[in-house]
Amino acid sequence: MAKVVAEAEELPKAIVRRVVKDKLSQCSKGDGDLTLHKEALLAFSESARIFIHYLSATANDICKEKKRQTISADDVLKALEEIEFSEFIKPLEASLKGKNAGKNAEKSGGKNAGKQKAGTSKAKEVKKKRKLEEPSSQKLKEKEDNQDENGSDDE
Repeated sequence: MAKVVAEAEELPKAIVRRVVKDKLSQCSKGDGDLTLHKEALLAFSESARIFIHYLSATANDICKEKKRQTISADDVLKALEEIEFSEFIKPLEASLKGKNAGKNAEKSGGKNAGKQKAGTSKAKEVKKKRKLEEPSSQKLKEKEDNQDENGSDDE
């Protein structure tokens, strides 16, 4: 059962490989394509997984101290400080500000666009329903026509 839990907690290898290769290519001066041994990729993946667990546990403790159940970004920033990774705080804050600015712009400018999108998808649904109903209503009309023809012969 422990192995199943470990598999569920594994980070996607392709993403870990891409992040590591991108960072290593930034650090190295060579133009050659970097390769990673399978064991090195596993070591990076496990290290990242353990770091995430440690950081989330610390952030959770901070959250509980404040008598809350939801971890906020501030809790994560405080946790980084507590586990002595304060050099990550400024870049993370800048990244969060950038993401929040993008979300705010999306909310203010994107409200009407979202409504238009919803309206478009609703129109598509109605059109689709009509297409589905069309054959059955056509069959019903033919059936009624046949009954009218048969009914007039009987009289």
